[in-house]
Amino acid sequence: MKIFLFQVDRCLGCRSCELACKNEYHLGERQLFRRVQEIERQTTQGLVVYYLSLACNHCEHPECFRVCPNRTYRKRRDGVVLHETGRCDGCGRCVQACPYGAPQYDEHKGKVDKCNLCYSRVDAGLLPVCVEACPVGALHLVTAGEAILADSVQEVPGFPEPHLTGPSIRFILSGPFKIMLKKTTN
Repeated sequence: MKIFLFQVDRCLGCRSCELACKNEYHLGERQLFRRVQEIERQTTQGLVVYYLSLACNHCEHPECFRVCPNRTYRKRRDGVVLHETGRCDGCGRCVQACPYGAPQYDEHKGKVDKCNLCYSRVDAGLLPVCVEACPVGALHLVTAGEAILADSVQEVPGFPEPHLTGPSIRFILSGPFKIMLKKTTN
């Protein structure tokens, strides 16, 4: 199973990952399969500002899959959650159900679509465009069980509650940044 690994303290908020995805998939003006969010947290050391680069988390228990009346979602054996746009009637139930805002409604097509983990690239041994575009190496695609995941966490302030869906993303917090963020969650 592939997992996004995001090193929070490395992200500069440059949105290269966001733009690479938008260009690769020719997304509409209001569509973003990957979004960079600025998060502000007050700590005892002062205001901490950081960024989260988020997309579909290809969840273990995807809410989009559960609520879709047209069965437009399917999950591959490797955990990638795909959306079959041709079967979508644009009802938007998946958009409302996803706690991560992954499914995006396309006003021009009247349908929903979402990040597909660049599965055709990954199947060919390449990285997703968002990972490849990150100039500082903040975003990675790793295989579940890799040793690097031992130092990762599933929750950071600003990220929705992960326990319901089991998202396939982990975060690495390091140094003083880790201490500051831990204090905001207590």
